Amino acid sequence: MTTAIVWFRRDLRLADNAALAQALAVADCVLPIYIHAPEEDGDWAPGAASNWWLHHSLAALSESLARRGGRLLIRRGPSLATLRELIRATGAAVVCFNRLYDPARRASDRLIEQTLTGEGVDVQTTSGHLLVEPWSITSQSGSPYRIYTPFFRQARTRITVSAPSPVPRKLAPPPTRIETLALDELDLLPRIRWDTGLAKTWQPGERGANKRLRALAEKLAAYSKERDMPARDSTLRISPHLHFGEITPRQAWYAIQQSRAAVRPGLIRGAEILERELLWREFAHHVLHHFPHTPNAPLDERFNNFPWRRSKTLLSAWQRAETGIPIVDAGMRELWATGFMHNRVRMITASFLTKHMRLDWRSGARWFWDTLVDADLANNTLNWQWVAGCGADAAPYFRIFNPVLQSRKFDPHGDYLVTWLPALNCLPPKYRHAPWEAPPAVRETAGFQLGKDYPPPILDLAAERNAALAAFRRSRGLSK
Repeated sequence: MTTAIVWFRRDLRLADNAALAQALAVADCVLPIYIHAPEEDGDWAPGAASNWWLHHSLAALSESLARRGGRLLIRRGPSLATLRELIRATGAAVVCFNRLYDPARRASDRLIEQTLTGEGVDVQTTSGHLLVEPWSITSQSGSPYRIYTPFFRQARTRITVSAPSPVPRKLAPPPTRIETLALDELDLLPRIRWDTGLAKTWQPGERGANKRLRALAEKLAAYSKERDMPARDSTLRISPHLHFGEITPRQAWYAIQQSRAAVRPGLIRGAEILERELLWREFAHHVLHHFPHTPNAPLDERFNNFPWRRSKTLLSAWQRAETGIPIVDAGMRELWATGFMHNRVRMITASFLTKHMRLDWRSGARWFWDTLVDADLANNTLNWQWVAGCGADAAPYFRIFNPVLQSRKFDPHGDYLVTWLPALNCLPPKYRHAPWEAPPAVRETAGFQLGKDYPPPILDLAAERNAALAAFRRSRGLSK
């Protein structure tokens, strides 16, 4: 009887799981194992919000396996030593796992594959986290892409997706003699329970992911018009499910193609936009693979000596949603309460940090890493460098979002603002975006006191915009 170990990592699902399917194809007995070894992520061990999600996703995976006769074994790392121990204990001849692409994990995985192969174990790695391997696409010169549009065009032609494979009907349980940790022993949940809002907002696990995916067709028709409006429930919110592998990008891509068959106004355009967003995720992994230093350093080396401001006071105000800029503070409160922030608001808050505050983009990236349930190293790095103007296909540094104008454009009535900043609800909608602009008579009539009910702006937007542009010019040696 052949035994195969299936090593679960960020592929916490049973459907469309290439590593699981491969193990079932070559072995009579399959041992599902999760090894907790956050130190193997190097400088980027999962943050608190990610750990909350991981706990509940592992619980869901364990339940799914149990319903099919299997059992999830849980161990604490290091991964190589744990796998070798399990191989000795079970006589497993095969180890299957889906590839990860973060630099630290790639290095660790290479060592594990080489070591186990050298010891006579059949190690089979599969692709399940991306649509295209990050090394498989290069420009005509053979160099990696740094601009998204040509990457998108080439990647789009490479993708052919058939119907995803279903959940296996039955799995044999592992031998009862194999020890396993209880999930609670991993200590992933916060001891001071700040996670009530996360629990109300999300359903981690494959079942919750599929619910989000089934809603795709309903949202696509209005997606092109409403995706930038944070008060609307118009985005899919599948990013944490993709990050933890509760659904695959193949499943999402296939669902988009199926939805295209229903010809409805706006649907084709919505499908095209969502395809571009999925391939932006692929582009992020492409850039991280070829430029593994970028989580800690700008891709554009001209930013190595940019004069970022150092201010714990400003950074704390941004983190605590006390900047006095409503759209920024609303976004930061949404993030703290739900582990998520609307994408348009992410761009606004990130621009405010890096341009108006002129704080280093890495301080923002670290805060998002710890507080987002969809924190993904490739996406987090690419997006922060894009906003800061120092990364691949980056927005120019001199493109500075005016947070008040952005708020008025995408949340015209201030509905998003008052959801997270209820003190502004008493103001007429036109003044919610910039309450300091409300005339004293308006504030008095509303019973609103600036500085008591809501703080005044921590800085002058126009002055700081000019200062940011001046700093940019100085860093380039430009006089104008």
